[in-house]
Amino acid sequence: MSELIQQDMECEGLLECMHGLKELDKRCFSVLTESAEPLTVDEVAEQVGRERSTAYRSVQRLLQTGFIQKEQVNYDQGGYYHVYRPTNPEKIADNMQTMLNEWYAKMGQLIHEFRDKYPQSEQAEQSVTAEN
Repeated sequence: MSELIQQDMECEGLLECMHGLKELDKRCFSVLTESAEPLTVDEVAEQVGRERSTAYRSVQRLLQTGFIQKEQVNYDQGGYYHVYRPTNPEKIADNMQTMLNEWYAKMGQLIHEFRDKYPQSEQAEQSVTAEN
């Protein structure tokens, strides 16, 4: 935890820190956000220079975290394919803020439980008083 606070982090680091995304996931997300149109997995794979199956796994992780959305495109003759586009950045930021608030509340609860479980002894109180 203290290492995370000490290190320089860019906003994309939140993707890794809060959601456990990998470097390739961040690259795929960047490709999707920079595109004017939704992209197929094949198009994402080509732009990040990886095989389709590898890009597909990254796209699935991004879908699971809610960072991108999947849309179905139907062919006139029947059949369909999927394209992917980024979720609205405001919605992503709001979700991360909610996660952070929930984490903060949970940590506060655990600290309270710690204090209840390990109350300060008289000997420790005397030590603190003697230092002042």
